[in-house]
Amino acid sequence: MPELFSSNPWSMLQAWAAANLSHAIRVAAIVIVALIVLRFIRVFVPRLREHIAGRQESVEDAKRIQTLLAVAHYLLSVSTMLVAALLVLGEVGISLAPILGAAGIVGIAVGFGAQTLVKDYVSGFLLLLENQIRVGDMIDIAGKSGIVEEVSLRFIRLRDFGGNVHFIPNGTIGVITNSSLGFAYAVLDVGIAYGSDIEASMQVMREVDDTLRADPAFSGRILQPLEIAGVDQWADSSVMIKARIQVKPLEQWHVRREFLKRLKIAFDAKGLEIPVPHVKIVR
Repeated sequence: MPELFSSNPWSMLQAWAAANLSHAIRVAAIVIVALIVLRFIRVFVPRLREHIAGRQESVEDAKRIQTLLAVAHYLLSVSTMLVAALLVLGEVGISLAPILGAAGIVGIAVGFGAQTLVKDYVSGFLLLLENQIRVGDMIDIAGKSGIVEEVSLRFIRLRDFGGNVHFIPNGTIGVITNSSLGFAYAVLDVGIAYGSDIEASMQVMREVDDTLRADPAFSGRILQPLEIAGVDQWADSSVMIKARIQVKPLEQWHVRREFLKRLKIAFDAKGLEIPVPHVKIVR
């Protein structure tokens, strides 16, 4: 009698169940471990990022650490899921060799159509390597301006002043204007009437700068005293004086607004006119 019929059916059933149960247990273990690792990455990496960034002496280094660890968070999560998926496939008896071979052939075929995607990832890697953009930077890129919220290997997420979010693929990036590297300038174009004393107006500007730098709310934002370039233009109704103040990154707008507000008050107190365009109608 064939061995199949001479064997105890119950024993065969038990053996089959035991074999499959062991695979099921191992698959469950792989999934559980993967979930634990993902949870650990999701909790630990952000804490590590804040801890290391908080210990940096400069804001520039802190931004770089936050950006790099954010990308590391993404890569670790993807790698964990990929390894878990491969282990599960091996446990259920699916050979990886044919899959990898087919993936290679498909990859070659798809590669010609995925050049843009590859370009995005290569450009993203170079952006991170060269430290061109960090999370929190104010940039102009691809015709959009705003604060960088996320830098990944695939895209840059930018939020503009109106709250709109822009996703810019790294492969489309050309010229990047970063207003947050090292220092910035609060650029001032001050118009005074043609009949006003230019030297007196410049002296008032210096006095306003002195009071602004003495204010504790702004002294930490300003790096250098006011630089007055001089008369820059003869406009239709005013003489334009060009000046600038060196400030910390992203502080140029706060400092500029406060300076102009105080300068208007000081000009009014000194009787210096700030002209406005007007039209004279002759009948």
